[in-house]
Amino acid sequence: MACNKVKMVIDKEFRIAEIDERIYGSFIEHLGRAVYDGIYSPEHPTADEHGFRNDVKEMIKELNVPIIRYPGGNFVSSFNWEDSVGPVSERPRRLELAWKSIEENKVGLNEFTKWARSAGSDVMMAVNLGTRGIADACNILEYCNHPGNTKYSDLRISHGYKEPHNIKTWCLGNEMDGPWQLGHKTMEEYGRLAEETARAMKIIDPSIELVSCGSSSLTMPTFPDWEAVTLQHTYDYVDYVSMHQYYGNGKGDSEDFLACSDDMDQFIRTVIATCDYVKAKKRGKKDIKISFDEWNVWYHSNAADNDITENHPWQVAPPMLEDIYNFEDALLVGLMLITLLKHADRVKMACLAQLVNVIAPIMTEAGGGAVWKQTIFYPFMHASAFGRGTALLPVISSPKFDTATHADVTAVEAVSVYNEEKDEVTIFAVNRSIKDDAEMTIDVRSFEGYRILEHIVLESDDLLAENGPFNEKVAPKQTSQSSLDGGMVTSLLHKASWNVIRLGK
Repeated sequence: MACNKVKMVIDKEFRIAEIDERIYGSFIEHLGRAVYDGIYSPEHPTADEHGFRNDVKEMIKELNVPIIRYPGGNFVSSFNWEDSVGPVSERPRRLELAWKSIEENKVGLNEFTKWARSAGSDVMMAVNLGTRGIADACNILEYCNHPGNTKYSDLRISHGYKEPHNIKTWCLGNEMDGPWQLGHKTMEEYGRLAEETARAMKIIDPSIELVSCGSSSLTMPTFPDWEAVTLQHTYDYVDYVSMHQYYGNGKGDSEDFLACSDDMDQFIRTVIATCDYVKAKKRGKKDIKISFDEWNVWYHSNAADNDITENHPWQVAPPMLEDIYNFEDALLVGLMLITLLKHADRVKMACLAQLVNVIAPIMTEAGGGAVWKQTIFYPFMHASAFGRGTALLPVISSPKFDTATHADVTAVEAVSVYNEEKDEVTIFAVNRSIKDDAEMTIDVRSFEGYRILEHIVLESDDLLAENGPFNEKVAPKQTSQSSLDGGMVTSLLHKASWNVIRLGK
C-alpha cells in the first residue's frame, strides 16, 4: 500500500474568522417520524410530563446544537400556524400537502419552542410564503415576540405563555425556487414578496435577523440568477441568504462521492460572489451572510419515500426519509463540515438536516423503542465539541487525483480551529483516498509549548458499515498515530478516515 505525503501549515495569525456557533445548527420538520415517534412519544418510558423523550433529548445535548430550524422545510409552505397553538384537544387534523401525510398538531409552535430551549437550542422559525404571505408572517411574529396588549400577543398569553418567545431568526419561506414547492414562485415574484414581508416584520421587531431564500441546490437551472435577482429586492432588509445541498452515492462510486465536498465549496464561493455583486450594484455597505440551513447525505430512502407518498398517502407520521447511514456517508459529512468551517467568514449558520429519524444522526426504533447513533453522528459531534473558536486558514500540499466527475481532488482535506480561551487548537482531517494511507506533517510552530492532547479517529475496513440499535459498528476511538517534535506534528491518517487531532498546553 502506498502512503501519500501531505504537508499542512497552521498559524494562529492566519485567521479566517471567528466561528459562529450556529454553524452547528440542525433542523426538525413535521415530516415522517421526526416529531411524532421521534422527539415526542408520550407512551415511551423516558417521556417527560409533556410527552417528549428524555433519552432522545440527552443525545441531542451531546451534539450541542445551538439552533434548530422549524417547522420546515416543504411542510411550511402549507402550514397554518394557528392550527398548532391553543388547547391540543381543539386543534384540527389537517391534510399535509408537501408529504401527503396527516398532521394532528399535537406538537405545535409553543410546545416545540419550549422543548428546544430545554434541549439547549434556540429556534430558527420559517414563515409560510407559499400558500400565505405578509399578513400571516406578521401575525406569527406578533404572537411569538410581542410582549402583550395586542390581538396575537394576548392570544399567546391566553395559551399559557405570558413571556414572549423572542425568536430572533426567521426564514422567509423555503425553497421557493423549486417547482415541487407549494406556492413556487419566479425570481421576481419571490423577491417582491420577500422584500415586503421582511420590511413589515422588521417594523414589528427590528431586532430579528432574516434569511432570504436562496437556491435549493447547485444544480437548479435558475442558479445563480435566483440569488442575483431576489437579493436585489431583499438586500436592504435581510441578513442571510439560504443554501441547501444534499449528496448521494447512487452510482456506487465511493471516490467520486467523497469528492462532492468540492462541489459544495464551489457552490459557496459562487453564492458569495453573487452576494457581493448585489452589494456592489446596490452600493451597499453590508455583506450578506450565508445560512446553509439544509445539508446532509440523502439518497438511501428515495424509493421507499416515493412508495409512501404515491401508494400509501395520508398516514400519520409514516416512516419517511429514514436513511440508514454507512461509514462513507460519515466521511462525507466530515468533509462537508470542513468545507463550512473554511468559509466561516461568510457561513454563519448551518443546519444539518435533519436531527431525529428523518435523514438524521439520531434514530429511534419504530413504536417507541431504543434510540441510537448513526455513523454521521460522530463527525458532527466532534466538530460541535472542538470546532468553536477561530477558523484558521489551512495551507495544504496534498497529492491529487481525478474521479468520474471531479478533477484535482486532494487526497486529504483539513481545517484547524484555534480556541484561544482554552489555549487549544484542533485539526479536523479526512483522508478521502480509499486506497492509500497518508503521512501528514503539520507545522504548528506558532503554538509554542503545545502538546498532543489526543488523536481521535473514525475508520472502518468496510465503507458500507452501518450502525443500528445495540449494534454500533462505526464508532470513534483513540489512537497514538500522532507525534509532536520541534513544532512539527506527524500524523498517520489511515485510508478513508475522519481524524480529530487536538493540541494544547
